[in-house]
Amino acid sequence: MRHLLARLTAATLLLSATGAHASLLSGEALDTAADVLAIIVLIIVPIVAIVVFWLVHVLPERFAEKRHHPQTEAITTLCLLSLLFGGLLWPIAWLWAFTKPVAYRVAYGTDKGEEWHEAMGEKARAGELLQDELDHLRTELDQMAARGALPPNLRQLRSDLDQLQAAPAAAPPVAGGKA
Repeated sequence: MRHLLARLTAATLLLSATGAHASLLSGEALDTAADVLAIIVLIIVPIVAIVVFWLVHVLPERFAEKRHHPQTEAITTLCLLSLLFGGLLWPIAWLWAFTKPVAYRVAYGTDKGEEWHEAMGEKARAGELLQDELDHLRTELDQMAARGALPPNLRQLRSDLDQLQAAPAAAPPVAGGKA
């Protein structure tokens, strides 16, 4: 009796089953969804991939600029060449951006780019540098001058630093009092 009841229930369930659908969408909605998906895959994904590829390939250049690497222009050129060669040169640019330019320091007396010296000179003229930083800047410029590698703008900066040292330091104004 139990077996008969189980078979009868199974037969009823099999006969009353409805058709199954593989998709939530049907008809025109399915076609529209397929069109949107195709546009995304064929147009938007490649554009995003190219932009991400480009952004990753200019990272060594950005790090070199941030670290005031003296060979930033060469690293930039290597990054551009890496874009043309499908990224094969990118690891070299990455390593170059993070290495300390020891040979450059031996040759020129500094491991900073010229723009760093100019920025520090502007800070010195504005009185924003501590004495240690000012001494370090003078020392680097003197080392570069001793090697004969001091460009005219940095030569002018060095003479400006001498004038800053010769000028007496202005007394800071007293708040609320007469100067």
